[in-house]
Amino acid sequence: MASAMLIVVLLAMASSVVLASDPSPLQDFCVADKASPVLVNGFVCKNPMDANAEDFFFPGLNKPGNTNNRLGSNVTAVDVNKIAGLNTLGISLARIDFAPYGLNPPHTHPRATEVLTVIEGTLHVGFVTSNPQNRLIFKVLNAGDVFVFPEGLIHFQFNRGHKNAVAIAGLSSQNPGVITVANAVFGSNPKIDESILAKAFQVDKKVINYLQSQFWMDNNN
Repeated sequence: MASAMLIVVLLAMASSVVLASDPSPLQDFCVADKASPVLVNGFVCKNPMDANAEDFFFPGLNKPGNTNNRLGSNVTAVDVNKIAGLNTLGISLARIDFAPYGLNPPHTHPRATEVLTVIEGTLHVGFVTSNPQNRLIFKVLNAGDVFVFPEGLIHFQFNRGHKNAVAIAGLSSQNPGVITVANAVFGSNPKIDESILAKAFQVDKKVINYLQSQFWMDNNN
């Protein structure tokens, strides 16, 4: 009986690992039919005979993103929402542009590991491990360097140079998602009760009120 239960548990664990990332395709491709009213995990496939080159194409990744903002950075995501042919393929990418001292602030991708390659400039990058260690693992990267951010962990990239920087990120999901920590905590809609955040961060409620007002305006403009 114990042996049978162990087998069931092991099979359940194996199944959970298999289902922990984007599902594998069962045909050559599954171009997303974004007009379909059917709700599935991802997108319904359109008729493969209707697929064409435009379904697998995105132009202009050579063009710099606009970094004229308070953070001095811009992310151009190329995921299934931009290339319908990425549906079920479990991969996407992004171009990240940085003004001098620009920051891609602490954030997480809930559905993807990220592999970052610096194309131009110098970046200070890092990620924080989960509780209870919360170790900061960081490195200074130059052009040609590659760094990996494990799935779900909070990470950042900062341009520590006097010149612009550019990086390309590959992500292990057609739709990796992004949660910017500060925006989510202080800019949620509706707002998280100030008493909760004041206790969590061990600061005065006035500090929370100020941060919420700033991030809420940013998130809702």
